Amino acid sequence: MEYKTITYGREGSFLSPEENIAVIKLNKPESLNAFSPEMLTELENVLDEISKDDTIRSVIITGAGERAFSSGADLKTASSLDEAGVRKYMDQGQRLFRKIEDLNKPVIAAINGWALGGGLELAAACDIRIASEEAKLGSPEVRIGLIPGWGGTQRISKIIGVGRAEELILTGGQIGAKDAERIGLVNKVVSKDELMSTANWTAGQIAANAPIAVRVAKKLVKKSPELNILDGNKLELDGIIQCFRTEDLREGVQSVFEKRSPQFKGK
Repeated sequence: MEYKTITYGREGSFLSPEENIAVIKLNKPESLNAFSPEMLTELENVLDEISKDDTIRSVIITGAGERAFSSGADLKTASSLDEAGVRKYMDQGQRLFRKIEDLNKPVIAAINGWALGGGLELAAACDIRIASEEAKLGSPEVRIGLIPGWGGTQRISKIIGVGRAEELILTGGQIGAKDAERIGLVNKVVSKDELMSTANWTAGQIAANAPIAVRVAKKLVKKSPELNILDGNKLELDGIIQCFRTEDLREGVQSVFEKRSPQFKGK
């Protein structure tokens, strides 16, 4: 399938020449990779494709150009919509970002520049966030009379806590990559030249692990804020039993005794 507003390819890693890492690039640098309805649709289509492909083990999302990961919603498009159109546009973005959050493979945001508004909300929906030193992150919606509407008020507070989320969202301010790392909004900050190689290295580490175990672990970690320890332990037990039944577990244990790298098949 050909895409107009994104690019999609596959890469191997230092751990394996197998091209099991999906790389999605938002590809509208002239608009700072702003989210038009067309881009949202194309992202949803490619995620559906990835979710059904058992050969893909991890995903990287980044932005084209030197300036932006994404500047968020396309204000030119949004300002021309009536109330019904705005509702449809916001529903589309919410559905897409839930799909990223719930994807059956881990997703890494490689933040290469501005991540503002919906751009930050996209990053927040990913599992791991790696930023270049030049990146700037923020939620400026209140400065133009809006609020974050694609999950920002929910996900950002879960990542950095309510107080810091309120400071970021209610001031409409922006923070640099190092401050974002300090408060836990991003996992790691690297130089611009190292961003994609670091994202690939992280994705490769994930891709080398047992896919079923990774999928189960991601699901349980995502649910953890909603659960008390007893309910969480029950789900862990169910997850352990699910892993216990896999061929991958037997392969993993055998590889330890044979002192070799495991060859997981996702079975």
